[in-house]
Amino acid sequence: MTSVLSGSYASSDVQFLLKPVTMATTEVSEKERLIQSGICHYSEMIGEEALPDSDYMDLFHAAFNANAKRLAVDLSRLASALASRHPAGMVLASLARAGTPPGVILHRLLADRGARSPHYSISIIRDRGVDTVAIDHIRDKHPNLPIVFIDGWTGKGTMARELQRYINAYNTERGTALDPGLVVVTDLCGEAALAATDEDYLIPSGILGGIVSGLVSRSILNNKVVGPGDFHACTVLEHLKPHDLSRWFVDTVTELARANRAEADRAPPCGVFQASGRSAIIRLMALLAEHYGITDKGRIKPGIGEATRALLRRVPKAIVVRDIHGSQVRHLVHLARKRGADVYEDKNLPCEAVALIQEVGS
Repeated sequence: MTSVLSGSYASSDVQFLLKPVTMATTEVSEKERLIQSGICHYSEMIGEEALPDSDYMDLFHAAFNANAKRLAVDLSRLASALASRHPAGMVLASLARAGTPPGVILHRLLADRGARSPHYSISIIRDRGVDTVAIDHIRDKHPNLPIVFIDGWTGKGTMARELQRYINAYNTERGTALDPGLVVVTDLCGEAALAATDEDYLIPSGILGGIVSGLVSRSILNNKVVGPGDFHACTVLEHLKPHDLSRWFVDTVTELARANRAEADRAPPCGVFQASGRSAIIRLMALLAEHYGITDKGRIKPGIGEATRALLRRVPKAIVVRDIHGSQVRHLVHLARKRGADVYEDKNLPCEAVALIQEVGS
């Protein structure tokens, strides 16, 4: 059996197509060892998610105050583009977790424009693919609506390419014609099908975890808890419930989008950024690998969003930032120093920040 949950969001905002489970957590350094040694895939484990310290929360609120309006306008622009492309409606399938807050807001803004857009949040896992049980569920519920996949950003494009690969395989197997393109707010690497911008700016929801994503963990794919016919799994972060900001975040950004709709309508249309993004990120990855002696490019995480994830979930070696005093990377510098990672500045970076993962022994 599958189950449906909405986390701490209203059920009208989103349904997570994830199976809630109880699972022992794995300490960060042990998880890193198991990943790098090939003993376990990252999706088979889950780390403990603790409340960020007060200094970090201050940095989050500063980032929100600085960038919430920009995010609101960008999401309004994306809603306008999607409503034009799919006037008869669409299903939004946001990629858990980073795609969920933007997906909730887009769902609301599309409703403002008279566009039907049932919203689900589904799992996609690197090297394991998209949750086909979830895709089947969506198609069964909404057989006549196209599915639009939503995420917050691209870093080096891993998930965008995974989505394309596995949706193409799904189409071949099922005889369907789902569009494998990914819609994001900011597309650093030119791998998205539609984006508001290619600039690496701080999306505030991207620097927190469950307390701004419906109190739901990242997705889990472990055959001890996920069986045939199950959705991919997650844990529900009940211990963080008193600190939850999920509804506050989407409510506030939605109202900002509504208040600034005229500005969004005057702005340039959303588009694709393949020409500039792909070449810049490919060149950056090669230069960093050579300079820091990194043989596995999976240990290089470009962009604010990916660098933040690396610092929160992995064992970081260093971060490289374009401006060590820049407002967009203050939380990264804070996290790096707290984790004992080196901080370097490189004014020539094509993005705001890159995290480098420490190589650990087996």
